[in-house]
Amino acid sequence: MSVETQKETLGFQTEVKQLLHLMIHSLYSNKEIFLRELISNASDAVDKLRFEALAKPELLEGGAELKIRVSFDKDAKTVTLEDNGIGMSREDAITHLGTIAKSGTADFMKHLTGDQKKDSHLIGQFGVGFYSAFIVADKVDVFSRRAGSAASEGVHWSSKGEGDFEVATIDKAERGTRIVLHLKSGEDEFADGWRLRNIIKKYSDHIALPIELPKEVAATEGEEKPAVEWETVNRASALWTRPRTEIKDEEYQEFYKHIAHDFENPLSWSHNKVEGKLEYSSLLYVPARAPFDLYQREAPKGLKLYVQRVFVMDQAESFLPLYLRFIKGVVDSNDLSLNVSREILQKDPIIDSMKSALTKRVLDMLEKLAKNEPEQYKGFWKNFGQVMKEGPAEDFANKEKIAGLLRFASTLGDDGEQVVGLAEYLARAKEGQDKIYYLTGETYAQVKNSPHLEVFRKKGIEVLLLTDRIDEWLMSYLNDFDGKSFVDVARGDLDLGNLDSEEDKKAAQEVAKAKEGLVERLKTALGESVAEVRVSHRLTDSPAILAIGEQDLGLQMRQILEASGQKVPDSKPIFEFNPAHPLIEKLDNEQSDERFGDLSHILFDQAALAAGDSLKDPAAYVRRLNKLLVELSA
Repeated sequence: MSVETQKETLGFQTEVKQLLHLMIHSLYSNKEIFLRELISNASDAVDKLRFEALAKPELLEGGAELKIRVSFDKDAKTVTLEDNGIGMSREDAITHLGTIAKSGTADFMKHLTGDQKKDSHLIGQFGVGFYSAFIVADKVDVFSRRAGSAASEGVHWSSKGEGDFEVATIDKAERGTRIVLHLKSGEDEFADGWRLRNIIKKYSDHIALPIELPKEVAATEGEEKPAVEWETVNRASALWTRPRTEIKDEEYQEFYKHIAHDFENPLSWSHNKVEGKLEYSSLLYVPARAPFDLYQREAPKGLKLYVQRVFVMDQAESFLPLYLRFIKGVVDSNDLSLNVSREILQKDPIIDSMKSALTKRVLDMLEKLAKNEPEQYKGFWKNFGQVMKEGPAEDFANKEKIAGLLRFASTLGDDGEQVVGLAEYLARAKEGQDKIYYLTGETYAQVKNSPHLEVFRKKGIEVLLLTDRIDEWLMSYLNDFDGKSFVDVARGDLDLGNLDSEEDKKAAQEVAKAKEGLVERLKTALGESVAEVRVSHRLTDSPAILAIGEQDLGLQMRQILEASGQKVPDSKPIFEFNPAHPLIEKLDNEQSDERFGDLSHILFDQAALAAGDSLKDPAAYVRRLNKLLVELSA
């Protein structure tokens, strides 16, 4: 055994300790998963070497035959997995084996619930497959050397899965990594060739390089032990290159888990081969749940890129727009050069063509899911809906298609679930309705009970209720759908078009004319607080509301801009009153200008509160209200 130098003991990162505790205490009911995870990591290491060796052939060190070997020792109760991939330096081992994947450090603990069954779902979201070794092993040794470094720069990492790990420098002649699992008592079943073979065939048959197991043969004369021969036990061909008719659903699912480092099956997938002007294959997956870092802009995203079956890049971001960043998969092109870089990808017209086609393929896949599996699509929307809402602003060419995939809550629902599609909304629209009506707000309770909806309830017109922070911004990019324009029911002078009878319109004009005097008095009383005062066509039960000017920012957008420190343009609301309400009738008959002013401001502040806004001068509101209460009780 090599002499160990520079030996030191280091503590695991806090999140890793918690993770190891979960692993060691029977986190998985399916323990054999550990081999799939270790083989996936080994495959990634070989892919990285293959790519780096394009520019630096010396990294292959004369050994161009890339493979993974799995062996076992029944007597020693060990399972060994070895690859001749890129390998690790001492620093790599400390960084990658002592901490959770870089983007997961702070978030892992935050997501833990204490329920082992629920917490087990987190593992796939944090890219921490290596630690699954501790499901079956009470000690793990890792021997590694980075390709291109001296034999004396090998590293030995060792841990019992408790609070710390040891790391030492060793001599290692071969590049790559060897992992030795010392099996726990009762896990001897894995030190068995037949068992390991079956696990590899089940989970890793799709790995595109040979996975070898030892095959015992009879000893030749004069030898004490039989010679060891190695045999490949997987297909060792890239799954996406095979015909779809030959691939089982289980194989697609296992390949997804390999490339996404996920532990759940995907919701859907699309496998396609394009021939003609462009030649490439793609295999795209929709995950079942959102990764924890979906909204972190610096988080890794993109497809695995292969060029003529040679791995080139792990997160190629140029093949899908940002709003589809949750899509996992591979793209293998015959038209790109092997020395492709991120900079070249961003400028290559071939990439633009592929991006357009792949984007359409993903949207088609989601359309199919929404149509054929509505319950599954409901789950997809809960996980990825807010990201999809970024689409209309980013992808003008597919705006109509994306709009058809959006889901909203509406006045016909009673629980705030976003399940109504725009096509469904239009299918049950009132006869003569040529608009899609919506209302934005902070919470479902606020918008569902908003006074702006009163006339719509009276006439039985459905209104979409938008409560995500992104919704008002989204609607600034959605002008129409299927020829029908969108109308914010809290904005401008509401016109119901054909849904109002000629009698209704004539009566409204007469009332407006009759109340011109009250309008002028209110303008004088409210002064600079309002842009305009007018008789409302929206109200049936409430005395007054505040409407937004056609070109003004809504409350949501104002709050977002203010929170980000940006200057918000000045704007004033439009005060609308319900002439049939008893309070307005009393106000119209009020002779005292001072009392009229107090009552007008109280109504204005109440309308602001009903809209979800904060009062500009809460103390003045309280003072006026108290004054009114004293008068009423006198």
